[in-house]
Amino acid sequence: MIPRYSRPEMVAIWSPETRFRIWFEIEAHACDALAELGVIPTSAAKTIWEKGGAAKFDVEKIDAIEREVKHDVIAFLTHLGEFIGPDARFVHQGMTSSDVLDTTLAIQMSRAADLLLADIDALLAAIKRRAFEHKMTPTIGRSHGIHAEPVTFGLKLATAYAEFARNRERLVAARKDIATCAISGAVGTFANIDPRVEEHVANALGLTIEPVSTQVIPRDRHAMFFATLGVIASSIERLAIEIRHLQRSEVLEAEEYFSPGQKGSSAMPHKRNPVLTENLTGLARIVRAAVTPALENVALWHERDISHSSVERMFAPDATVTLDFALARLTNVIDKLVIYPENMQKNLDRLGGLVHSQRVMLALTQKGVSREDSYRLVQRNAMPVWRGEGEFKALLNADSEVMAKLSTSEIDDLFDLGYHFKHVDTIFRRVFGEA
Repeated sequence: MIPRYSRPEMVAIWSPETRFRIWFEIEAHACDALAELGVIPTSAAKTIWEKGGAAKFDVEKIDAIEREVKHDVIAFLTHLGEFIGPDARFVHQGMTSSDVLDTTLAIQMSRAADLLLADIDALLAAIKRRAFEHKMTPTIGRSHGIHAEPVTFGLKLATAYAEFARNRERLVAARKDIATCAISGAVGTFANIDPRVEEHVANALGLTIEPVSTQVIPRDRHAMFFATLGVIASSIERLAIEIRHLQRSEVLEAEEYFSPGQKGSSAMPHKRNPVLTENLTGLARIVRAAVTPALENVALWHERDISHSSVERMFAPDATVTLDFALARLTNVIDKLVIYPENMQKNLDRLGGLVHSQRVMLALTQKGVSREDSYRLVQRNAMPVWRGEGEFKALLNADSEVMAKLSTSEIDDLFDLGYHFKHVDTIFRRVFGEA
């Protein structure tokens, strides 16, 4: 988590100041519930809110206490007691550290998810705008990196839109799954704290209760959350790689916006490199790097251990901060993407009409020629074109076996580019709705 790839709002979620404030709110809400149950005085709960709520926690001081006591929650409670006074003895009644730590992590991850959902919404809006802008812009579709058949650039973007719409649904589900509260005490039995305290804290903080916490919230929830982030990162990389390929000099159908004063190379002044999308490919690797540790964190010893703790303290901020930055960067790339329809048309025409080979083959089968013979006839005229020895349509018109089945006008019709786009509207309605 370095400033170069960080945005302030997401970073703030993981700051010590935010973490300690959430810790306090969990403890204070728990005190409210304990007061309602008659476990602690109502006046104490009020004092805790008044004095703790107004406190400005000293991160350095808490760290200094922790260096002595070797326990982060105890260090915080000690510091909190300095503000609250004698009533501090009622804080953390019947609770254990994981009640605070795991519930806090759930809140932080939920807030992070909310920012990521907003990021995805912004990206979807940018993709949709550009997709409709180039809904019918012809371009070549490629399989194995080789020219296949015509598509539109709008369809390429519609594919990305549908993928990120699915990612949004996945993240909504992952957020719901992770937003649970555990205030169940040692080994999760509620022996020293009433379950109603957990219910109160959960309602106050917008969480659901964890049915069985065993002292920790089960890490399968966290694993699914970070796996979802990994899938989103892979979708970012997929779109980034597409743009990188399209920006190659030999293709140049689209390229990243190159701002005035921007420099592409320290050695070659002519260079315009796809640096943003290359960066996105790298950032996707960072996000996915959290997935395997999150899966490994699921298997803890008995009711709890802390083998997961150090891992989560590192990858939870890193993965969410990095993905937040990556989504924003991709949105900017799409929003400003420079698109070259004329180059798309040049590339479509580059193979001398070979992109229509399937139509010719199918037309021959409709005239009674076997599929095997149709394939043979089309391929023997296609291969010379592949070698740069003529135009596909001209060779077909010079082939007596082909002309015995198809007329010149019929062959002309088979080279109609618009034929390939007759269902673009249908696909767009499926992706974007009737509007």
